[in-house]
Amino acid sequence: MEYMLFICTDPEGEEARPGDVDIEAWGADVDARGVWKHGDRLRPAEAATTVRRRGDDLLVTDGPFAETRETIAGYDVIECADLDEAIAVAAAHPMARGGRVEVRPVWPLDAEG
Repeated sequence: MEYMLFICTDPEGEEARPGDVDIEAWGADVDARGVWKHGDRLRPAEAATTVRRRGDDLLVTDGPFAETRETIAGYDVIECADLDEAIAVAAAHPMARGGRVEVRPVWPLDAEG
């Protein structure tokens, strides 16, 4: 099953500890295991554009859709056997300590409920 990892900043995150895996090592590991499908970092929230349609009006605003202290800094799409494996992959990500990693199953458009 595919899972999306939202890699988020967190003002209360911890500094890396000696022995923690860096992003290059994490990426090499999940790629070598065939778990990682694709992912990348994102430009800062200030570079976001939010698009909404309300009736016949198109509303385009600069910035993210929500004002928060945390931002989505990147994403990874992984393929795992189940949620437990996806959580283990997310827990090994360096941002699990320094930020937050949200794990969300992908819900294909052709799939039922």
